[in-house]
Order: sequence, then structure tokens, then C-alpha cells
Amino acid sequence: MIKKMLSDNDIQLTYPVMSQLRTHVPEREYLNQVKRQSQAGGYQIAALFDDGQIGCLAGYRISESLAWGKFMYVDDLISDQNGRSKNYGKQMLAWLVDEARKNGCQEFHLDSGVQRHGAHRFYLRERMDITCFHFAKKI
Repeated sequence: MIKKMLSDNDIQLTYPVMSQLRTHVPEREYLNQVKRQSQAGGYQIAALFDDGQIGCLAGYRISESLAWGKFMYVDDLISDQNGRSKNYGKQMLAWLVDEARKNGCQEFHLDSGVQRHGAHRFYLRERMDITCFHFAKKI
């Protein structure tokens, strides 16, 4: 079952899995940061539950740009390290694409760190294309 995590309690429940990807975000700041992102840009979290435990989660937002039209951008996609190879990521990705379609999105995007080779193999296997380079500069 995949559920949108809307309440403060639900969002806080996602921290143990989210922190496996976003190790720099302290637990004491997590809820407020998610709420700020939600208010400013429509950020949402969806969690896949298996036997009452979160097996995978995604942080995403729907937006619009001149480059892509209406699109879904996935900020965070992580399967719990104790539940890998159970097709949770595949199920979540399918749910996200369906959610994007339901919301009238023409495109689906995510970035993945260059060091995440396993994730890249997964995205390519799921018929996603590498369409651009993403450049960044700390300021």
C-alpha cells in the first residue's frame, strides 16, 4: 500500500528511512523543513508500506516550467536499506508516474548523484533516459 504522508505524525514516521538518503538533515529539523517545502513548492511525501513498515518513500512536487511544461520532480526516492531487492522502488516509481499522469503532467524528472551507480542501473532498467547534466555551485 502506498500512502501520502500528510499529517505531522505521518511525516515524522518517514524520517528513519529518509535519513538513509538525506543524512545531513537532523531529525529535530526534519518536520519543519518538510512543511516549509510543502508550503513553498508543493512538496509531498508518499510511503510504501509492507507489513506495517515503511519499505520505500518518495518526496516529490508538481510544478510547471517553460522547459518541461507541467511536470513531476522527484526530490527523494529511497528504499529502506533493510528491504532492498523487494521491488519497492519499482512499485513506488510506477505509483509516482501514475500520480503525475493523474495531475496532468507531461514529464517526469529526477536527479541522481553521480556516485549512485545502483540507482542509475535501476532508473535505466525502468526505461528512464539520461537527458541532461545538472550543474551546481555552493554559495
